[in-house]
Amino acid sequence: MARTKRGVISKAKHKKVLKAVKGQYGRRKNTIRVARQAMEKAMQYAYRDRKAKKRDFRSLWIQRINAGVRTEGLTYSRFINGLAKSKIKLDRKVLAELAYNNPEVFKSIVKKVQSSLN
Repeated sequence: MARTKRGVISKAKHKKVLKAVKGQYGRRKNTIRVARQAMEKAMQYAYRDRKAKKRDFRSLWIQRINAGVRTEGLTYSRFINGLAKSKIKLDRKVLAELAYNNPEVFKSIVKKVQSSLN
């Protein structure tokens, strides 16, 4: 039986790993054993942080809405409650965008919410 030579396959696998860790410091970028560990860890961080990113952005939106609402004399929780009562269907992302880029439009929404709360 002929012997199997795996040089091409190994080279391809190594190339894939080394391409993934390109740009890292030290031996992480050019030694296959260390590079493989670095790639595994990087992929774990990437997976974890794809989830964390969603939490971080929601938190940012809430902070921006709260800042915009407090200038009008309301709190965030009362504002969200008023939105539900006045049947305004805007999510936090859109509200934060309005509070940050179009404060005059956001103020008109806050006025509607205040009138529904009173």
